[in-house]
Amino acid sequence: MYTRGRALKVTAVSAMVVLALTGFSSGHGHGSHGGGGCSSSRQDHDGSSTARGSGSSGGDSDDSATSTSTSAGGGSRRARPTSTPTPTASPSHAPRPLKDGTAVLVHCANVADPYATVEVRNPNDREAVFMVKMSFKDARGFAIAGTGNEVSVPAKGRTTLRVPAVSTGRVEQIAHCEVEHRAVADR
Repeated sequence: MYTRGRALKVTAVSAMVVLALTGFSSGHGHGSHGGGGCSSSRQDHDGSSTARGSGSSGGDSDDSATSTSTSAGGGSRRARPTSTPTPTASPSHAPRPLKDGTAVLVHCANVADPYATVEVRNPNDREAVFMVKMSFKDARGFAIAGTGNEVSVPAKGRTTLRVPAVSTGRVEQIAHCEVEHRAVADR
């Protein structure tokens, strides 16, 4: 009894599916498959009509078609790994090394004006800092003190640097000032 009831249910469901599919089809015979039907499922006309892909199960012969369409639809397709483009390193545009500047003595320190004045010139296309070295000497040519001073000079420009001699404690003995002509570019 249980088997008979189940068979009736399967037959009833199959009949409903056939009616539903036939009702949406524009033709009424076994030969028409096209037209303005709403269902995109395939219809079998072998007596056990079922719609493939609509949730019903049927014979073994169409399972391969169902699984093929599933894999073709992208359900079991493997995603290919996408390669991320490696950014190409652009050639570095590092600034060229700085050229050394020049230092010229304008005025030597004395008691009336205890500052030596030096003019520093920058030959570079950008601002740079230069190290200026000079020494204070007495009348016999002996060094009383030596100094090193940094000064910033604009591109292709010149700057006047005043170097104090008071720190030597012997300003009255200063007879000569000597400046290294080469002002070393620091940065």
